[in-house]
This record gives sequence, C-alpha cells and structure tokens, in this order.
Amino acid sequence: MVVIKPLHSWREFLEASQRPPSVSYGSGRNSETHWAGATFEEAQRLGVDGWHVDLPDTDVAVGELRERAGLSRTVTALEPSWDVTGSEVDVGVYLSGVPECMVDAVPRSTSVRGRVVTFLVPATYSSSTPHHYIRNRGLALAALCSAIIEVGHSVEIWSGYAANLPRTGRFSAVARVIAAGEPLDIGRLCFATAHPAMLRRLWFSVLDTEDRDFVLRLILANYGKPPFSCRATDLPDGISDPYVFPYLDDRESQWRTLDASLEWSRTTFEDLGLLRDH
Repeated sequence: MVVIKPLHSWREFLEASQRPPSVSYGSGRNSETHWAGATFEEAQRLGVDGWHVDLPDTDVAVGELRERAGLSRTVTALEPSWDVTGSEVDVGVYLSGVPECMVDAVPRSTSVRGRVVTFLVPATYSSSTPHHYIRNRGLALAALCSAIIEVGHSVEIWSGYAANLPRTGRFSAVARVIAAGEPLDIGRLCFATAHPAMLRRLWFSVLDTEDRDFVLRLILANYGKPPFSCRATDLPDGISDPYVFPYLDDRESQWRTLDASLEWSRTTFEDLGLLRDH
C-alpha cells in the first residue's frame, strides 16, 4: 500500500497542486475543461477564493457527538461573586478597603471543550460521474457539516483520495480543508466537497507531482480503480475516532437531486449520531 504524505493545511494542498508535474501529460493540467468543470487556472482561483453557492436550508438539530470525542458539554461550577453583602468576608479585600468585600459561591453554567471531531470526506469517484451528482452530494454534506460547526462544535474536515492500482494495490492521500478553530470558510468547503475541479484538477495535479514511475502507473490506470473508500488510518497519527463518510458511487440514485442527496446525508449523519431527529 502506498501512502502519500498528508497535507496538513489548505494552503499546503494548493501549493502542492502548483508544483511542476513529473510528466507533461497528466490530467490535472491537461484534461478536457467541460469534464473537469474548470480550467487549471480557474480551479486555482476557486481554491483561493472559494466557490460561493447557496447551501440548502438543513433545519436540523445537532445531536450528541461521540462522547469519547470530548466535545463541548455544559457543566455547572461554583464561582465566587463579591458584593457588599454575602455569606463570608474576603479578609484580603476587606483590609484593602474595598466595600464589596463579602463573597458568595454562585453556580454558573460553563462550556467545556475537549478534543476535535474529525470528518474525512472521500474526494474520489468514477470518471463517468456527472457534475450534478458531485454537486448534489457535496452541497448536502457541506450544508450539514456547516450546521454542526455553526452551533459551536470544534470540527476539522479532511478531503481524502483513495483508489487501487494494478500491481501496486491501494494508495491514499489526505488534505485538511478546514482546521479546528479557524473561521468557517463556506466557499472553500463547497468547492472541496461539491465542485468536480477539486478532484479532476487539484487532486490530480497533486498526484501528478509524485514519483514519475508512480505517476505513469496512475495515468495508465486512469488515476485509480474502485473501491474509493477512505479509512480512518489514512489520516495522520494522533487523530482519534474520525467520522469517515462513504465515497460517491454514481450507481446510486440518491445523487440525482439535491433533495434526495440531502435526505441521504441527513440519514447518514443521524446514523452516525451527529444529528438527531426532531
């Protein structure tokens, strides 16, 4: 199995896609524009500026994420409160001459945040997959991911490439799209999950810069054969218990419409415990 070095930031991913390719005829820069969804230069601009499309209204309730992921939870703690009246004297404050020298223990609700929850979204799909399938599936995932982020959960999103090569076996690569704690860039999220140029321009361009022998085998195999399933072990060490989504299979009918894609994604998120039914 071949594991390509992880790209730990979106900037690192874009820079990797701009490196000189190992061969001059890779698909990242040379494939037909209509199929790829954009020219190489347009894909680079979208990577920087984002793809600004309207996300569907999800109207979902965010459920309890995996307890072992250590996400935000509300706890009650006793905190000191000073005033002119209270149950005890704060001697130090009294001796300093401050009138509010009486202290009480007041219960307050506070939010405690633990480790980050990680999503791994496969970017790979068949070359015959139509654009509207890619868009519908990606926008549905982006809408639900953004809903989880916007309620305050600490989330990071990775894009994954996984496929098989003859006489090589499985290979994989991952790139971080959204880092935990950074402002949510909806345009970037939409491009990374829903635009065909994410795979057919940028990911292919990243792979085109790998070792020449590997790239030649890759091109001969049309950039890999299914299954395109990502695995938790594709991610860098130290990331525990990620949510790994299924890859886009163009034989499945739910991608034909945005409503059907959103319903499938909603059900998948509920099954994972990421959302709860109203």
